[in-house]
Amino acid sequence: MEVTKIFSVVGLIRADQPLITTRPFRSPHHTASGVSLIGGGSFPRPGEISLAHRGVLFLDELAEFPRAVLENLRQPLEDGIISVTRVAGTISYPAKFILVAAKNPCPCGFATDSERECTCTPTQIIKYQKKISGPLLDRIDLHVEVPRLNYEKITRSTVAENSRTIKRRIELARQKQEVRFQKEKIITNAEMDNRLIKRHCQLDPAGEELLKKAVNRFYLSVRSYMRVLKMSRTIADLEGCDRIRVNQVAEALQYRIKDY
Repeated sequence: MEVTKIFSVVGLIRADQPLITTRPFRSPHHTASGVSLIGGGSFPRPGEISLAHRGVLFLDELAEFPRAVLENLRQPLEDGIISVTRVAGTISYPAKFILVAAKNPCPCGFATDSERECTCTPTQIIKYQKKISGPLLDRIDLHVEVPRLNYEKITRSTVAENSRTIKRRIELARQKQEVRFQKEKIITNAEMDNRLIKRHCQLDPAGEELLKKAVNRFYLSVRSYMRVLKMSRTIADLEGCDRIRVNQVAEALQYRIKDY
């Protein structure tokens, strides 16, 4: 119903499908303006982040987006809502979306490649990386580097865990979260506030010691610390554990600690 209302406001409801029944997937081009991404205009209307509400917002070539446009994502990623202020007043739109982004390590794309030499200067690489601010990166839970695949890996016949098995494990984890938050106004671990984190993110002694060392060594912000706890809780749910273990904390940490 939430998504249907948003799509109705912008006139995207089809006559043969008056109710949106699948989660939205939005993929704006990197030339998109701030208004089209965030919302607003002379006659304010929802932008891409609101059209992705309860779904996925995919930003390909993240570093090619203007920095000023990307900075607008900071508030909705934190609060799940975007407020557009104009002379006539302020309008708020819901914007609880999963942000998925992809980018190259440098302008030529080979800065971390083990086979090809990067042709960019250090200055070019730094300038390219600085298009994405630290506070925005701090709001992204998983940072995963995808290396080049050689011919043997591309053509090997080894079958990894199939999607059906992974889907079932995710469904079970979501069911655990539904039970956990049945008396709350949230439905996922990602939406937990500090009160709920303290209640549901209990670490074993080894996990607590590891996280303490990580905070001191890598200078994690309070936001990063809380996000690591929530990510550890989700990993534990996927493994069917009630209490968060040290290996789950370690996995959550490896997704965040990156050199930019």
